Amino acid sequence: MNLSIAFLDTVSLSRMQFALTAIFHMLWPVLTTGMAIYLVMVEGMWLKTRNPDYYYHARFWSKLYVLNFGIGVASGLPMEFQFGTNWAPFSEATGDFFGSILGFEGAMAFMLEAGFLGIMLFGWGRVHPVIHYLATIMVAFGANLSTFWILVANSWLQTPAGGEMVNGKFIVSDYFQAIFNPFMVRSVAHMFLATLETSLFVIGGISAWYILKQRQVAFFSRSLKIVLAAAIAVTPLQILVGHLSAEQVYQYQPTKLAAIESKWETSPAGAPAPWTVLAIPDEKNERNSWELSIPNGLGYILEFKPKLSEPVLGLKEWERGDRPKMIGLIYYSFRIMSGIGFFLAGLMLLSLVQWVRGKLSAETIAQQKWLMRGWIFSAPLGYIAVESGWIVRCVGRQPWTMYGKIRTADAASHIPAEQVLTTLLLFAGVYSLLFVTTLYFGSRIIQQGPNLALILPNMDSPPSVNPEPAKFVPDQRPVEAEQ
Repeated sequence: MNLSIAFLDTVSLSRMQFALTAIFHMLWPVLTTGMAIYLVMVEGMWLKTRNPDYYYHARFWSKLYVLNFGIGVASGLPMEFQFGTNWAPFSEATGDFFGSILGFEGAMAFMLEAGFLGIMLFGWGRVHPVIHYLATIMVAFGANLSTFWILVANSWLQTPAGGEMVNGKFIVSDYFQAIFNPFMVRSVAHMFLATLETSLFVIGGISAWYILKQRQVAFFSRSLKIVLAAAIAVTPLQILVGHLSAEQVYQYQPTKLAAIESKWETSPAGAPAPWTVLAIPDEKNERNSWELSIPNGLGYILEFKPKLSEPVLGLKEWERGDRPKMIGLIYYSFRIMSGIGFFLAGLMLLSLVQWVRGKLSAETIAQQKWLMRGWIFSAPLGYIAVESGWIVRCVGRQPWTMYGKIRTADAASHIPAEQVLTTLLLFAGVYSLLFVTTLYFGSRIIQQGPNLALILPNMDSPPSVNPEPAKFVPDQRPVEAEQ
């Protein structure tokens, strides 16, 4: 009996440790993958227009990029090592496919990004601008290729395909079917748009901060308009792809859908299905102790009609051990993610209206104080939405590590709970230190601002072998502007 309890404690602690490392690590590649695309945009506009503003934007925002890249590497490696330390039975059972996909991510995507990063950061004036631009493109491609492989691996855990379990091990019979599993395409698209949307609103929020501070208003009004132009396409598209992803949950993971909606009773096909806007789930008594619902709302959400063609199963259809726990966490994480998506879309629409009205010019944009505060407020929201989405995706998959194939309780390594607790606390301490350090250096970059005294690379003559490094010139704005 004591061994059983110790094993259950080990599983819980291993889950907590993986959740900690995954949530922390996710903060950094979310920005690098999206910001890399922004850097491709502004550097491309510099090459096309020869406008030095775009060059200075590329130089300034790349500082934040490399800071995020470094912390992402430092936090990502320990997360992957846990598959061998804390989840060895899972790794042994799925390694033929899951392990190779993670290998592709490291050898193919990460190495591609890291290999060209040095040219992107230090190649200014040392290589031809076109070569430098190609390096920036490769960095962005490598960063987003990494996202692709990670989502392939996770989507395969959500909807296993391309083989079958034989004697406790997944044997792959069709590698491409496993890669292009039912969840893959929409999951990759959803995450790609999430990273891009998060990056756009971070850049926009930082730009709005400078504008409110009356620092280089013309410079940062340009970056705000660039991200606004991109957000016009990204924010509504993200909502659409998110809806399509929810449809797949409806089809392939009915237990997760029931948890997302805190739905305990089954709504049969052809019958109206209410949608609970807010609820207080009571798992012990298998009901909602309080709820605010809209009649027929779930039908309109899932199929755009009042009565569903397929039944929506309630949580009571499964035994307690076969359905997710922490229903409240899943329920509200989904609503936080969705609410942020609609808020960002609304902020984009309001900003677009002001842009059309001519209120976002360099001369008038500083007067839009509430709009600028809205952009500053939005800067961290993308992170919260991404983390909430991953909570729904992974906690909602429980009690399965590999949906319908491998239970989480069977996937964990049989190691003493005390050892897992020790590493969990160590990770928490180190990651807290990394987080504070990153905020410190990030705030320094933002406080210093862009260096508009950098010498522009010569677009026509060959680059110098040993170019003279540009000196940083501090902001020479008057003291009154600080006030």
